[in-house]
Amino acid sequence: MRVLVVEDEQDIARLVKHALERDGDALVDIVADGEEAVRRATDAPPDLVVLDLNLPTLSGFEVCRILRGRPATRHVPIIMLTARSAETDRVAGLDLGADDYVTKPFSLRELTARVRALRRRVSQDASEGAGTGASVYTGQHLQADFDAVTVRVDGHAVKLTRRELELLRCLVENRNRVMSRERLLERVWGYDVFIETRSIDVHVGRLRAKLGAAGRQIETVVGFGYRFNE
Repeated sequence: MRVLVVEDEQDIARLVKHALERDGDALVDIVADGEEAVRRATDAPPDLVVLDLNLPTLSGFEVCRILRGRPATRHVPIIMLTARSAETDRVAGLDLGADDYVTKPFSLRELTARVRALRRRVSQDASEGAGTGASVYTGQHLQADFDAVTVRVDGHAVKLTRRELELLRCLVENRNRVMSRERLLERVWGYDVFIETRSIDVHVGRLRAKLGAAGRQIETVVGFGYRFNE
């Protein structure tokens, strides 16, 4: 596994590199600024990125946004590792497309465990998605190509965040079935991301608003969760 650690504090970067390489089959590269991180990840996409937020040239938020917007790095797992512990920063990072968010000071054992958990989840998602042919959905109002990251409602393009797109995909793939908040949290955010289940309600509300007529197909099942009705 090739890991790109983006961290301008060299002592921390070396500790992370040592812990990940000691833990398994990881080969870790270190870069210390945002622009170099984008260039390195684009030229040779890694299997995972560990990303600080307070970086020279480009912030970690901007690096994440750029990587999520490029086809070569759109699906590369990203763990944000930062001293910024405010809830607003955590939510912003996850909404931009980070797969996990770890705050400093941190435990090296916990970080390596989160890396392992994220690798398992990515492998499981790839296995479950292989050969399903479920990447394109066409309904009365909604047209979505999830692999191409395009969503249209009644012919008009709709811009979703990566997390909103994954939430919509999960609901559509399980259409006409109730998905509990816990199940959505597991499938879209992963077990190891500390988000309260009520945050699902906020994300569903934003998704409904953006989808307009198609948003009415997302039904709240009181006491259970949500269902995409076809």
